[in-house]
Amino acid sequence: MSAIQSQWLDLNPSLRAWYAHPTSPGPHPAVLVFIEAFGVNEHFRELAERLAKAGYCAVVPDIYHGKVYDYTDFDGAIGHLRTLKDDQVMTEAQTAVASILQRPEVRGPRVGVLGFCMGGRYAFLANAELGERVAATVAFYGGGIAPDKDPAGRPPLLGHVDKMQAPLLLLYGAEDQSIAPEEHGRIATALSTARKRYTLTVFPGAPHGFFSDRRDSYRAEPAREAWEMTLNHLQRGLGVRA
Repeated sequence: MSAIQSQWLDLNPSLRAWYAHPTSPGPHPAVLVFIEAFGVNEHFRELAERLAKAGYCAVVPDIYHGKVYDYTDFDGAIGHLRTLKDDQVMTEAQTAVASILQRPEVRGPRVGVLGFCMGGRYAFLANAELGERVAATVAFYGGGIAPDKDPAGRPPLLGHVDKMQAPLLLLYGAEDQSIAPEEHGRIATALSTARKRYTLTVFPGAPHGFFSDRRDSYRAEPAREAWEMTLNHLQRGLGVRA
């Protein structure tokens, strides 16, 4: 486990990011992290630090621009989610990746991508839109990827599958009331038809948001196993140098 440092970085005048990295000179591989709908809260700052302790430089772009919502403020969080535009989020993701790859402790030219809930959808999209910059992608319960009808009004993403290059790890809870099993099937069919490499895992007994220990939906055993799978997937795509 690495000694780490973490802090806010100003990536440009309108975008900041939480950044955590090992203190050893490296260079170390980088991981781009997309947040849930609640903002860059304590959970995501600690998540970046967990990645840093595992040997990665983790950058969490603040796509909410300073706004953070309590996990009980579902209406506020979803209201903010509805204001986001995919093109703008991908532009900010590209800014974060370009900025982080200039740092001396970071090893390029490719990064891992990790996202949760809203961020799981953006991780899926980034696999296509960031192209050769992405070495591995992990999406935890990414809502809005291939719904019958997205309640937030977001466009489905299966039309981007042909552009994907990096292996995908897709993680879901069997008790997730917001992502139906039929959506898993549509995603798997699209990825298989396009001959993309992916793994799709469903955890029995796990609801939406099972990974965050700040939420009532937290389930310790699925969270532990999913984290282990995440690190293994990133290791295969990026490696870690001591």
